Amino acid sequence: MSPTSRDRQRSRLDRELERTLLRTRNGIRLVAGSSGPRVGASPKDVVWRRGRAELWRYHGGEVRYAQPILIVFSLVSRSYILDLRPGHSTVEFLVGQGFDVFLLDWGVPDERDAENSLETYVDTYLPRAIDAVRRETGCDEITLAGYCLGGTIATLYASGHDDAPLRNLVLLACPIDFGEMGAMVAGLRDGRVEVEDVVDETGMIPAKTVYGGFFMQAPTVEVARHATLLDRLWSDEYVDGWQAMAQWSRDHVPFPGTAARQIIDLFIRQNMLMSGSVSLGGREIRLAEARGDVLNAFAVKDSVVPMSAVEPNSRLVGDPDRRHELRLGGGHVTFSTGRQAFQHTLPTLSDWIAAHSDELETPKEG
Repeated sequence: MSPTSRDRQRSRLDRELERTLLRTRNGIRLVAGSSGPRVGASPKDVVWRRGRAELWRYHGGEVRYAQPILIVFSLVSRSYILDLRPGHSTVEFLVGQGFDVFLLDWGVPDERDAENSLETYVDTYLPRAIDAVRRETGCDEITLAGYCLGGTIATLYASGHDDAPLRNLVLLACPIDFGEMGAMVAGLRDGRVEVEDVVDETGMIPAKTVYGGFFMQAPTVEVARHATLLDRLWSDEYVDGWQAMAQWSRDHVPFPGTAARQIIDLFIRQNMLMSGSVSLGGREIRLAEARGDVLNAFAVKDSVVPMSAVEPNSRLVGDPDRRHELRLGGGHVTFSTGRQAFQHTLPTLSDWIAAHSDELETPKEG
């Protein structure tokens, strides 16, 4: 063996030894639970509250666009997926691009929220949160961005309020054709599972039951994720990201029983959104009347909210002359984490919002 070959072999052995030591250290930390991830760390202020819900305003960047962004998150998951880790955060990215970013976090509902209906969110919480955004910023119009089920709430608000002050409505992985939602809703749609089977004595669907529904959608994902972890256990960066995602993927919140009954009846069993209108709050809401420019953004490999469940937004929501579509690579979390998110998804999304917003002549401190 030549000296050069011996040097290369020694280098490979040294690298593998180092990685073995790192795997051992990180494995011990994981088992002991001594190195939990720091999630939701972007600086923010609470600017409005109602019940368990809070409106957060993020700061630290220079604001270059007049219209603030209000993100409406899903009712069943924790919003920190959009602020997962420093350097790997959707809200941090948007703040860095010059947007004034707000997020409506629903908190952790309990028995006091069991009677919350869709009207509670569409006609009470969201309008008041938007009023708070306008008071904070002095801006007449906003960009309303809804993620997953939060996008459905945003759509119903934008379509059901003639005075909705929206410049843009951005729908991120927002389901509309619930007939395409697969195993997650199949039992409820077919009547094999009734809402009373899953609502507990507090009138809520427990968080563990919500998690079970998501798990059924892609049961092999957990096995694949753990296999990848074993292979990359030597990488501190990978382990930090894995821990944060593992925490979020299991960290669901209870779901108010009244809203669940409406969703099951109107959206899952009747699939009413696909008709282009829905009865809510004593009125008929027509999706084509949604205010603002509408962007339907979805991931072609999404296994949680499949592309086929999202595509119809592009022909049903908003003025036909103001509808836009953005097809993206990746899966359900492509709007929040991973290389695809920060190299392609978020820059593309940011560029669209910027092109449909007014740039300030003089930027201001956020």
